[in-house]
This record gives sequence, C-alpha cells and structure tokens, in this order.
Amino acid sequence: MNIGEVAKRSGLNSKTVRYYEDIGLVQASSRSANGYRQYSQHDLEQLQFIQRARKTGFNLDECRHLLSLLNNQDRQSHEVKTLVMEKVNIVEQQIEELTLMRQCLIDLAKQCQSNEGTECAILDKLSEPQTPITAGENIQ
Repeated sequence: MNIGEVAKRSGLNSKTVRYYEDIGLVQASSRSANGYRQYSQHDLEQLQFIQRARKTGFNLDECRHLLSLLNNQDRQSHEVKTLVMEKVNIVEQQIEELTLMRQCLIDLAKQCQSNEGTECAILDKLSEPQTPITAGENIQ
C-alpha cells in the first residue's frame, strides 16, 4: 500500500503517518524502487490501533506504551487495565474542571446587559486584578 491508501484506510492523513514515522511511534515504511513509501498490513494495523487509541484520549507517549504492550506477547493484562483506569481518572478530572468552567462562563454571561451600552460586567470582572472567578459566584 502507498501512503495515500494506508492513510485512508487508517483514518489518518498522510502528514500524520509521516509524523508518526519521524518520531519513531511506528517503524519507518519500506521504500519501493522509485522511492515511494510502501506499507504492509501490519503497518496498517499499527496505524489503526494508534488512531483508535488517540480517539480514546491517549496521548502519543501513552500510545507508544500501548503499542509496546500490544506487541509484547509476555504482557500482563493488568498493565493495560491500569493504564486505562489512569486515563479514566484524568478524564474525570477534566470533566470536573470543564463543568466548573462552563458554569463560570454561564454565570458571567448572566451578568451581561447585552445592550448597546459600553458598560460590560464580563469585561469588568475579567479585568479585576487578583480576583479569582469561580462558578456560582455573584458578579456585581
């Protein structure tokens, strides 16, 4: 397969495939006589694995670790589950932070008169030095 085909079948773009090769996440492809990259079924499977892991929230270093586990026949499944549960904890923390951020933005928006005037409670609040903005606070 050439790079266009492997990119299409893996759900990645060609630039990403080349980047993954450059950083050593996947092995460099073989080259045909004319110098074009050539990919095997195994290469495609590795790229598809990375694409799925990335969509699940794993960063490149975590993908590298997952790939090493995938390719290690002596792995223990608890290692993989531990990685996944660590990611779950991180995602839960991010959800909490995003929920608070969302509420803070809603609270800020509620203070806006949304008229033709130049006075803006949102900009005033964001301009206050050393004033933490937290969700649920009354901005006045």
